[in-house]
Amino acid sequence: MYNTDIPKREELPSTAKLIRSTIIAAIVALVLLVTVVMPAEYGIDPTGAGRALGLTEMGEIKEQLADEAAADEEAQMVAVQSPSDQQGTETVNPEEPTQEKASAPEPVTSAEEEPQVSEAVQTEKPQWQDEVRVVLTPGEGTEFKLTMEEGAVARFSWISEGGPINYDTHGDGSGQSISYEKGRGVPEDEGELEAAFTGNHGWFFRNRNDNDITLVLRTDGDYGELKKML
Repeated sequence: MYNTDIPKREELPSTAKLIRSTIIAAIVALVLLVTVVMPAEYGIDPTGAGRALGLTEMGEIKEQLADEAAADEEAQMVAVQSPSDQQGTETVNPEEPTQEKASAPEPVTSAEEEPQVSEAVQTEKPQWQDEVRVVLTPGEGTEFKLTMEEGAVARFSWISEGGPINYDTHGDGSGQSISYEKGRGVPEDEGELEAAFTGNHGWFFRNRNDNDITLVLRTDGDYGELKKML
């Protein structure tokens, strides 16, 4: 068996060299911490090198996503703890002027006075059961829910005027909770929402812009009522 030769004393690094190597390593670690780790992980860039390397934006995104996850989790916990018929909800009055209703046709006195509107134009215009508009200041969030039976399908369309918005489509009730879809920096969305179980199903929105935005939400389909969660 071969044993490694023990180095001679003069071959070993001196104390001064060890101290110098330690100081150099500490300086390199500090430089990496300030120019790479802090911008990439926390969005803190005191030197400006992180932004030049594209790392500061990565850190800001991580911090924003962490804040969003915490806010979403808190909103879901509050929604699960609150029963659907508790006084913590505000029912959106379908008679409010902000909601779009199909107006009754005006009486026609003669064939000449009947407006000439093609069937194509009439079928392209969607009709919504409820519509709400809400202004969100920077950092402010809001939540709207539909009361739905299991398997019911609701049609929806929302748009964020003034800038994109973060959202979380989720549901709760019957001792259950579910997250259907999440999005960050989305200007608008539309589609169908099918209830996985009987309860409240809808959207949590948060404005991460530096300015106010106006959220417009329209819904239609098989649901009981549209509620704004307090």
